[in-house]
Amino acid sequence: MPTSPSVSKPARKIRILVAKPGLDGHDRGAKIIARALRDAGFEVIYTGLHQTPEMIVNAAVQEDVDAIGLSIMSGAHMTLFPAVLDLLKEKHATDIQVFGGGIIPEDDIVELKKLGVAELFTPGATMSSIVDWVRAHISEGTSSTVPKGKK
Repeated sequence: MPTSPSVSKPARKIRILVAKPGLDGHDRGAKIIARALRDAGFEVIYTGLHQTPEMIVNAAVQEDVDAIGLSIMSGAHMTLFPAVLDLLKEKHATDIQVFGGGIIPEDDIVELKKLGVAELFTPGATMSSIVDWVRAHISEGTSSTVPKGKK
């Protein structure tokens, strides 16, 4: 009896949704990050400007992403990050990691990480440091910030 070759399912690329929540109209950085992540081999969905937390979470769930990257330059980070985290909990989608960047004071970074934001990047962070962090901490279905292979 001939044996059939084993067929392996190709690995799915890590999917990241990049979003600009709130009224912040500065999207150059978010577009640069989205492109850098795409060029590094990740699948990236960019939602555009003026997204509500509800729009972001709905898109993340619909697109089956592994992570959400929020870019906030407006100073509303202590409202918008928690709102996204709360909505992910409501949708039973806490396996979606949330990271982001913007002008965020160090004290607020500490508080946001306590709430569950996986990582925050401030002005001056290099594209390679962001890409390297994503490679080390986000994988398909990851539910913690433990580097891949360390669970």
